[in-house]
Amino acid sequence: MSMTEMSGSTLEVDKDWWRGAVIYQIYPRSYQDSNGDGIGDLKGITARLPHVASLGADAIWISPFFTSPMKDFGYDVSNYTDVDGIFGNLADFDKLIAEAHRLGIRVMIDLVLSHTSDQHPWFVESRGSRTNAKADWYVWADSKPDGTPPNNWLSIFGGSAWAWDPTRLQYYLHNFLTSQPDLNLHNPDVQEALLAVERFWLERGVDGFRLDTINFYFHDKQLRDNPALAPERRNASTAPTVNPYNYQEHLYDKNQPENLAFLKRFRAVMDEFPAIAAVGEVGDSQRGLEIAGEYTSGGDKMHMCYAFEFLAPEAPTPERVAEVLRDFHKAAPEGWACWAFSNHDVVRHVSRWGDGVADQDAYAKLLASLLLSLRGSVCIYQGEELALTEAELAYEDLKDPYGIQFWPDFKGRDGCRTPMVWDSAAVNGGFGDAKPWLPVAAEHLKRAVSVQKGNEASVMEHYRRFLQFRKAHPAFAKGEIEFRGTDGPVLAFVRSHGNEKLFCVFNMSGAAAAADLPKEPVEALEGHGFAAAIKDNKVNLPAWSAFFARLV
Repeated sequence: MSMTEMSGSTLEVDKDWWRGAVIYQIYPRSYQDSNGDGIGDLKGITARLPHVASLGADAIWISPFFTSPMKDFGYDVSNYTDVDGIFGNLADFDKLIAEAHRLGIRVMIDLVLSHTSDQHPWFVESRGSRTNAKADWYVWADSKPDGTPPNNWLSIFGGSAWAWDPTRLQYYLHNFLTSQPDLNLHNPDVQEALLAVERFWLERGVDGFRLDTINFYFHDKQLRDNPALAPERRNASTAPTVNPYNYQEHLYDKNQPENLAFLKRFRAVMDEFPAIAAVGEVGDSQRGLEIAGEYTSGGDKMHMCYAFEFLAPEAPTPERVAEVLRDFHKAAPEGWACWAFSNHDVVRHVSRWGDGVADQDAYAKLLASLLLSLRGSVCIYQGEELALTEAELAYEDLKDPYGIQFWPDFKGRDGCRTPMVWDSAAVNGGFGDAKPWLPVAAEHLKRAVSVQKGNEASVMEHYRRFLQFRKAHPAFAKGEIEFRGTDGPVLAFVRSHGNEKLFCVFNMSGAAAAADLPKEPVEALEGHGFAAAIKDNKVNLPAWSAFFARLV
């Protein structure tokens, strides 16, 4: 059944909807609690979909809501085809899909296929013996003669990537927590099982997938050691500086060539359904863009890849923005990126980059406009539209095992996962009546939706306004990009699609700046929320501001 045939849907079948789409990420535990248990749920998301629609987002991406022991808060799945009771049930999900489609919003869900929970029936059976039907469904290996792990691979969450199992007298691979064993996708039966999961949700009406840790699906069959990585090549784009995971070049524990064939199989299933899209999360500090190019080439694998370049600690500069987009085009000339400045795994970007910025609202508006003007699709993380800062939590309030492991040098991910604030006057900011699973940050209340709604000077209204402006000019979503200048604090580029050419200039500094106008005649555009003055063939930009014009 096509989406146009679905009762109540306002969506049209458009196989290219994802190209340039604005996707709003929802972390379900923290969006809206509907039943008073302190944890957000699917009914809560459904009730708040009008907010997403009013912003003008094209789609939502919902972080995992599947059955899980919640050791990694849903990214440790114990049943891929059911909803965890804390979030609701399948009927609630069906209602969410129906309401989203009625509002013209597509729904993407977060599939975690590289690993499961150790409580998944597959793993329970696999660890029972070396001869059972699922004995080879996970990555098992004998120890070295001295009892140490098979090789030097490290877990992103700290320590060895291998855990000992006393029943099988073998090690199993876990790239993340010890309670998240890695599936063995070299086994055809595992691939078939995962493709069945994909089909289950497509038949339920989802419009696409965000695929978690997509480059971790396969490991080197020979289990070769990763080589050391020279200190000057290390960076913190996928793991914090304090994590020794950054000390290796990850040639063998992930990024294997066999993945390409599986991604083609995954795409083939999607192509059986109308207007489905997938974005793959590629986590690699050295070869991220190159891998994204491989995974999005040829039109037969991923539609787009979720890049980490702008999730890094370093604030973007004009030179860095141009460099990243040029590098992506070089690495992925056929590919399409999905950019984000924040998500559920990193410090919120207003705090990550804005420490010391006097006018944080102006900074947030400038960054939003830049993100929404780049070539590629866009992910907005819940609360970003409110310019929420990273919440400061006490150690005793932490829930994230990553933060508990590396505290205090790395405080984990809880600070970006605190509850959404809806109403500054309501208990817990309107998130719910019960004590929430993470505390509501007091400083967030003054930025609640109720405070910003209708205030044209607010960050939230700027997001809404700029998204309308973006939709009025198709070059933003579908067009090419040509950089015209990266001098000093000013970034300039042209977005072009068909007969439309848009000149875009951003002052990425807290002081006024001027930029040369292009040689072509320009017609200044309105509706984006910024003010600038043109004089002597220059555009004069206030601090943290932008200018947009049509080339005529």
